[in-house]
Amino acid sequence: MDWSEFTWLLTALAAVEVFLTRLRLGKKSEFTSGRTAVSTTLLTMHTSCGVIALALWIPGVATNHETLALGGLAAWWLVTIAGLLLLTRWLPSHGRHSVGKVTDEWSEGPGLSLLAHLGMLCGALYFTFVVMTERL
Repeated sequence: MDWSEFTWLLTALAAVEVFLTRLRLGKKSEFTSGRTAVSTTLLTMHTSCGVIALALWIPGVATNHETLALGGLAAWWLVTIAGLLLLTRWLPSHGRHSVGKVTDEWSEGPGLSLLAHLGMLCGALYFTFVVMTERL
């Protein structure tokens, strides 16, 4: 597998991560997956930046257009940061107004979220490596 094939594979996985995060958290009225509430603004930022990243990254990689790829890379980093912040919903909360632990529909506990968002971090690091070493 060469750089190009691996880049396209990670791009597809990143798109799935953005879609599944929106699907998992977007339909809940209170966004209480885990232990604490999730900001709708943060979820919207994650999804919006993911769409922008795909819109810039795919043509940038396909045409070797460095400016588009850099814009897509910046958006991937915003997606990554928002995703890591979404993981904070699993931190224990002992406040007076905290809600009880809620399990996800697809899994119990934070396993799938950790896999997806830490995978996104690894993907963003790889995308940065690819762009900075001009291996598009």
